[in-house]
Amino acid sequence: MKTVSVSPHVHSSLSTDKAMLYVIIALLPSAIWGVFAFGLRALLVLLVSVGSSVLVEYLLGLVSKENTLKDYSAIVTGLLIGMNMSPLVPLYIPVIASIFAIAVVKWTFGGLGCNWMNPALAGRVFVFFSFSSAMSTFIVPRFVYHPTDALSSATMLSAIKTSVSSGASGSNVDILSSASVAMSHFASGIEDATGISGYVIDAFFGNIAGCIGEVSAFLLLLGGIFLIAKHIITWHVPVIYIGSFALLSWIFGGLPRGMGLFGGEVILPVLTGGLMLGAFFMATDWVTSPTSRKGQIIYAIGCGFFTFLIRYFASLPEGVSIAILLMNIITPTIDRYIRPKKFGYVKPEKKKKGEKV
Repeated sequence: MKTVSVSPHVHSSLSTDKAMLYVIIALLPSAIWGVFAFGLRALLVLLVSVGSSVLVEYLLGLVSKENTLKDYSAIVTGLLIGMNMSPLVPLYIPVIASIFAIAVVKWTFGGLGCNWMNPALAGRVFVFFSFSSAMSTFIVPRFVYHPTDALSSATMLSAIKTSVSSGASGSNVDILSSASVAMSHFASGIEDATGISGYVIDAFFGNIAGCIGEVSAFLLLLGGIFLIAKHIITWHVPVIYIGSFALLSWIFGGLPRGMGLFGGEVILPVLTGGLMLGAFFMATDWVTSPTSRKGQIIYAIGCGFFTFLIRYFASLPEGVSIAILLMNIITPTIDRYIRPKKFGYVKPEKKKKGEKV
């Protein structure tokens, strides 16, 4: 007797629990950096997020009489929710996000493999629109200024969006300088030595205000490469997602600030916000992304397009979470019309004109 289970299906010795462990390992460097940068308050947010997700998963497992904790998916969901939170966020917010993610988005539709959108992203977006002020309050890393200072600060994206909305023009670096966005001494020194913008250096290594797990593009990139090397994900979705966003930013990103076509910047927009975290760890979700390679390409381009559209022309400074959720909704349609080639299928030859059967 054969057992048929719901997706995700992996045709290898790789199990779901092993894959989830690899994802946790890939996320840990960025999460640890967030704790180092923002202090023990960030660690508390992460622990509350993970603990809430695991507890809700456990309680729902008791109701259904299933042990669903062994696949570690609840830990991944909780960790992603915590990494998408500000270190200053009230602790009840990650709890609510975890309950919504696990109980509503995941379990209501049948559990792992049946959810139609990424649970962590759905939980994050739910609390973002419910508690916008608390979710938009950030601090700079404690070593940018004196460690005892808890300097409230806008993110780079927020500062740029506010300045452009007020009529500012010019490059991102000029806008950030005019807005007096903090720069670390480390980045300032590299800027003096190499001429590379200190804001780019800070965004790459993680010396900026932002959510706990999204500030270090470098560590997220390393985690993403690790997942690709372990064959947990393929390069197609993250690379095409980031590439399409970068291309649109270069072509049209200069329009809102009066710089014309092909005047937009690429590097800083790619390194800031949740693009790296979303591209490598959430847009690549097995369950909510297309199954075919062509479908994944369309999906990734859509993620890049909506992220660009929201960041540059909507009122929100960031659009990664919403962009991925929108494409999660479109994924079933993509899979319906772009289906993978059946294993062993050979396309029949066309009958030549005049040939008799």
